[in-house]
Amino acid sequence: MPPDAAPASAPASRRAILVVLLLLAAGAAAVLIRGLDERADNAQRLQARVDAARVPVVSVVAARQAAPVAATLDLPGRLEAHSRALIHARVPGYLKRWHADIGTPVRAGQLLAEIETPELDQQLAQARAEMASAQANAALSAATARRWESLQAQNFISSQALEEKRGDLAVRQAQVAALQANVDRLEALRGFGRVVAPFDGVVTARSTDIGALVNPGGAAGTELFVVSDLRRLRLYAQVPQNQVAFVRRGDKVRVEVPERPGQSYAAIVQALAQAIGTASGAMQVQLALDNPAGELLPGGFATVRFPLPERREAVSVPASALVFGKDGPRVIVVDADSKARVRPVRIARDLGASVELASGLQADERVIESPPEGIRDGDAVEVKTR
Repeated sequence: MPPDAAPASAPASRRAILVVLLLLAAGAAAVLIRGLDERADNAQRLQARVDAARVPVVSVVAARQAAPVAATLDLPGRLEAHSRALIHARVPGYLKRWHADIGTPVRAGQLLAEIETPELDQQLAQARAEMASAQANAALSAATARRWESLQAQNFISSQALEEKRGDLAVRQAQVAALQANVDRLEALRGFGRVVAPFDGVVTARSTDIGALVNPGGAAGTELFVVSDLRRLRLYAQVPQNQVAFVRRGDKVRVEVPERPGQSYAAIVQALAQAIGTASGAMQVQLALDNPAGELLPGGFATVRFPLPERREAVSVPASALVFGKDGPRVIVVDADSKARVRPVRIARDLGASVELASGLQADERVIESPPEGIRDGDAVEVKTR
């Protein structure tokens, strides 16, 4: 080997190593640049997804004009007998026998029960004896007064003596009248030992039995019988304040009861309370209805259908479109710029799946069917295509 071969190969090796290093550096730089590009691209795509997620996708439905149908206001009510009497005892004693059980039709004056009144009988016997004694004294005083009148006519006695005898007769006669009144009172009380029906009706309750101790009075729960007139019934309902203007005396309504599905009965608005209850925020309405067949039962619940005027201006939307808050019911519409607009509305009638609105919305406006939580006025939305 020539002596200058070793020095010539050393620069060539260094150049080769330098080239390799440059190539490796270039490759690493290319990989780094490509990674940075991919990372930036991923960040852009992620930001785009975030921006897209910020715009809620909503389903809209067009508000439609409600059909002008005959509307009704359905309210619960309570049936009561037209006449209902709690029959209490007027005299103390023991129940001797009863003649009418629950469900028995009775006529006015019909005997319901008999009460034994031993104490009252003794009081009556004593009063009669006292009256008989007073009558005897009055008769004696009358005879004495007549004799003294004849004596005074012959001037055997003074006029003053005659007046005294006449005064004594008047006192005796007054005593007889007082005792007679007491006898009449006791006889009237004794007559209450016969418990009779006050009017034609049905015995709807009996809370006594033979041998039971009976005391006079009118405390709750002490009645012997309850007699109800079922031929006519009263019906009481509570009308909300915002609907009282549509209910008038003389209105004809329909009544339904749960035990007779598919049947309805005619009733007439008889009286209005003309005041709003502070606890209920409603006005009590009294209705009257005939019950000749006895199909309706007092004390039961009923549904009253009050007729309401047609609402031609009402707009119908799904019930899910309503949003309730402290400011009342609202709906959210989508304008031409795909912006959400919050509209306060007033509900005219709730039909369950849909709601009729009296104001706040126009027909054909796009309403968000189920508004997402947190949506505010002016937020951008994306309408889902069907």
